[in-house]
Amino acid sequence: MLAIKGLVAGYGGATVLHGVDITISAGELVAVIGPNGAGKSTLLRAISGLVRPVQGSIQFDGHDLLAWEPDQVVRHGLVHVPEGRMVLGRMTVRENIMLGAYARPRSADLSSDLAYVLDLFPRLAERLSQVAGTLSGGEQQMLAIARGLMGSPRLLMLDEPSLGIAPLLVEKIFSAVEQIRTKGVTILLVEQNAVRALSAAARAYVLDLGRVTAEGAAASLLVDERVRQAYLGI
Repeated sequence: MLAIKGLVAGYGGATVLHGVDITISAGELVAVIGPNGAGKSTLLRAISGLVRPVQGSIQFDGHDLLAWEPDQVVRHGLVHVPEGRMVLGRMTVRENIMLGAYARPRSADLSSDLAYVLDLFPRLAERLSQVAGTLSGGEQQMLAIARGLMGSPRLLMLDEPSLGIAPLLVEKIFSAVEQIRTKGVTILLVEQNAVRALSAAARAYVLDLGRVTAEGAAASLLVDERVRQAYLGI
């Protein structure tokens, strides 16, 4: 579904990604782990069109993704839930959720999608009229994912969904991510909690200083001594 080859990208002349190769098959949950500053968020921003690569290619279902503007990327079913959640704090939970469907046809029936995300995140169902800025960090993360799902993604990219969230809500979010995957949505997960990410994923890549330093089955990376010492802290 997604094939990235030789990706070089950065900001203002500073290179962050140095020839990254990544592939994802339909239906997979693939994790990208690595230390702060490794280029994980830059990778997702390049895929979603927010950062223009210097060189390399990104193919999405055989199409040249680099030929599309960010809104076209979303319309083709590739949705990015960014780090930091970025909910619109002065709008209600319902309004934030519905904004996720902006790229879909106006004739689309969104009622079943709304029912799905509220079933996935019951806390949001209880707070539909609440101003989003008053939610807890974990609730805002649920809202950001729900908003992304309203875009009807075929590939959902999640950037640091557990960052700054209480452990109990982290488990709820990862449980929801697994439920999303079982619905057939392909997931690319960037996550600071490397152990949790590798436990959830089928395959994973380790990114460090803008380069892929290890890749393979997530279960194998979880017990790889070099990966454990360098990135897992165990």
